[in-house]
Amino acid sequence: MTELTIDPASTALVIIDLQRGIVARPSAPHAAADVVARAGRLADAFRAAGAPVVLVNVAFAADRRDLLQPPVDAPNPSHQVRPDWSELVPEIGPREGDIVITKHQWGAFYGTELDLQLRRRGVRTIVICGIATNFGVESTARDGWERGYAFIFGEDAMTGLTEGAHEFAITTIFPRLGRVRSTDQILQGIPKK
Repeated sequence: MTELTIDPASTALVIIDLQRGIVARPSAPHAAADVVARAGRLADAFRAAGAPVVLVNVAFAADRRDLLQPPVDAPNPSHQVRPDWSELVPEIGPREGDIVITKHQWGAFYGTELDLQLRRRGVRTIVICGIATNFGVESTARDGWERGYAFIFGEDAMTGLTEGAHEFAITTIFPRLGRVRSTDQILQGIPKK
């Protein structure tokens, strides 16, 4: 495994769905609170280095008519969404200069300004983390990879709904899309000002 050298001029941190309604759900193998803390450390380091921090949340209209609902074998459980469900957790931001992207499906590229905002800033590499590993993170990474972005996955700054789903993405999918590293390894690759 090679060491990382992160160029703040061409690298962005993209944090997926660290919002009140999602971090409140059970997760594995990492506790949501630990993921939030690690993502917060990454965000602080990226901000200090002058690199873009993108905070992604998922939200739907009040009548939920914009929610994707094709026929599936395992639908999302229906539940009453609490009023603050889509609010980003305060531990990660937003802070001044952060980019906030609201998506309406798993992936953060389709139907949003994410690609435009990254390209206008000269971003070629994305460090990605968040919840859930095999839904929002993986969908965003697959779409971004097809758009030509290089990826670094913060393994312990993301978590799945189950340990098996997380491990499958980390060991099988993500190594084909980029480099998988720990939060500490990523932090070591960011130059100090």
